[in-house]
Amino acid sequence: MIEIDIVPEDNKNSLKQILKSIGGELKEDWHQSCLTVDNHLAKGKITCMPFDWGVELIDFEIKFFDDVMIRTKTDTINPLCFMYNLRGHFTHRFGVNNEEKQVEHFHSLIFTNKAEGENFLHFPASEPLDINMIQIKRKDFLKKRTSNVSTLNKRLHEVFVDTDHELRFAHYGSLNLKLGDFIKKIKKTKGQGMVKSLKIEALVYEILSYHIQQHNTFSRGVPLPTSLSQSELKLIRSLGNKIIKEPSFDYSLDQLSSESGLSQAKLQEGFKFLYTRTVTEYVRHIRLQRARDLLNQANLNISEVVYSIGFTSRSYFSKIFKEKYAITPNEYRKKVLKNLVLEKVAV
Repeated sequence: MIEIDIVPEDNKNSLKQILKSIGGELKEDWHQSCLTVDNHLAKGKITCMPFDWGVELIDFEIKFFDDVMIRTKTDTINPLCFMYNLRGHFTHRFGVNNEEKQVEHFHSLIFTNKAEGENFLHFPASEPLDINMIQIKRKDFLKKRTSNVSTLNKRLHEVFVDTDHELRFAHYGSLNLKLGDFIKKIKKTKGQGMVKSLKIEALVYEILSYHIQQHNTFSRGVPLPTSLSQSELKLIRSLGNKIIKEPSFDYSLDQLSSESGLSQAKLQEGFKFLYTRTVTEYVRHIRLQRARDLLNQANLNISEVVYSIGFTSRSYFSKIFKEKYAITPNEYRKKVLKNLVLEKVAV
């Protein structure tokens, strides 16, 4: 096992300490540091990106060829950490505990330790890892005007305002596929320099909000659907993604049930849990979103949009479009064309 001791000062310094243990090359490129490794100890990269108000993003996209134990001491900096496991698994424990708790694929972890405590993260050998970690330095974060932590549930509020680091806290979250979607968006973010950094920062705050929402759900005692396994929820998620990619297909409960091997009751329960909509409502929601995107383009008329997304009645489409967006498709298209003309004039 490779043991790495980190005394965090900043994430760049943490990467330097990891570099000493597993080798690699450390580069800085506009607001981020990236450790790239390709040797007999590991292959992949660890990227760190700091933002204002004490918020930092660390992204592990790496495979270790031996077990790795990272021990972090909290003598000087003791952040509140939000982790999400997009791929693989890892374990966590505090220095005062011997029992490691596993964080599975698509699961999350929120933790912080007392002052002068130790955190242990254990990454297994020969398993590709894709782990997102957001660290918050609470004293800096609480200076931000929009950080109204009084709206948090009692337990998280206590942890956020514990700037003297007197509390030890860990929450091992349940399956959450929505968090994974936002993390994938970070990886697909395009642009350079400040533009890219601002886009990523916005997504980091969305990810943070979902972590908090999940903990709020847990604190209210809202469980996962008992009739659905995690593998079945993942299958339903894949159906949801298929509908996004192919909204014009003639979807039905019978067809989706036959394709997935799940009962109609399970499909409905899973869609309500993941998307807060029935199957029919979800299909309609996705089609209307696609219709709005297509109406933003000048090369399709409304009838072409209607039939390209799977509707057969233009009047029905106009009715539900106005119900959702409080504007008719014709009025929306006129606004889009007007804006396009103004943009051309400005150019």
